[in-house]
Amino acid sequence: MRRFARTLAAVALAGTVVAGTAGWASGNTQRAVTGPPPGSASWRADGVLGRELPDPGRTAPDQVRQFFSGLSAADQHALLERHPSVVGNLDGAPLELRYRANARALRASQDPRYARLAAPGRQILAFDPRGRGQVAEVFGDLRTARHVSVVVPGSDIDAGTFDRRGDVYGTPAGMAKSLYAGTGPGSAVIAWAGYTTPVGLGLDAATGTLAEAGAERLTRFTAGLAADGLPAPVVFCHSYGSVVCGLAASGLGATDLVVLGSPGMRADDVAGLHTRARVWAAKDDTDWIDDVPHVRVAGLGHGADPADEEFGARRVPAGDAEGHTGYFAPGTDSLAAFTAIAQGVAR
Repeated sequence: MRRFARTLAAVALAGTVVAGTAGWASGNTQRAVTGPPPGSASWRADGVLGRELPDPGRTAPDQVRQFFSGLSAADQHALLERHPSVVGNLDGAPLELRYRANARALRASQDPRYARLAAPGRQILAFDPRGRGQVAEVFGDLRTARHVSVVVPGSDIDAGTFDRRGDVYGTPAGMAKSLYAGTGPGSAVIAWAGYTTPVGLGLDAATGTLAEAGAERLTRFTAGLAADGLPAPVVFCHSYGSVVCGLAASGLGATDLVVLGSPGMRADDVAGLHTRARVWAAKDDTDWIDDVPHVRVAGLGHGADPADEEFGARRVPAGDAEGHTGYFAPGTDSLAAFTAIAQGVAR
């Protein structure tokens, strides 16, 4: 009966939107940032090494890794100096080189939104200033980590809100820091805001267009981690980020896929994700996401609720989490469960 009622609500919603009378914030429609990193044209044309450089838009991360492994330290440094925006965002390039390249790009930026990201000691694994800005940051030592986690955020996240001081556990940096505080040495957590997220509760949040673009970028990012020889990751996906993860699930190479506050994963059940990863779901009773119809009608909505028993995901306790962004708050049962999953000891 509950699902039937939600279906009726979604049908009514779809009809209203199509008729053009819904209160969606259509002015917030975003254009996804896609394609190779900024500066790729100059990179392709550069003959400084006397050889062709790998095409950032077409070369697979494992081939990028092979290319850099054949370069001297001096040649690697020369490419960093000449093309920091490409090197810093090139999946498969050496981690340490990417950190240095992004630090250089951030120092050169005149945008005050990025001043905190440029602080010494931060390990910025990706920085793309196009659009609203995209960024990925590492907490811990990826080179020595036995366990690696990736946090994928939902709506209203970009380079400027990546680590905002308000609503900390609703930001990728805040979620990743909290998880890393529990897993500690021997683990590493990556806050990945590497796609164009929806702004507000507009049509972007109700459709899968931005998620499809994000899934392609997330899949390539995790392929870069694999090319670097890092452990297969646990991927945590919050809100609209779980739509991204649902579409990317079959290509992530993850050991575990954890969704929290999910509007749906564009699949009817775990089998529909086509992944070998264990799938977990968390949703607390005070999360407003529970009021969103978990169906897909006329291109709107993201399908079944991963927290419903019939979806087939393993349920994460979240009774003491508060609201839509309280799952990573210290002391919660959900954070304790996330920590166990990240460390590979949850059953």
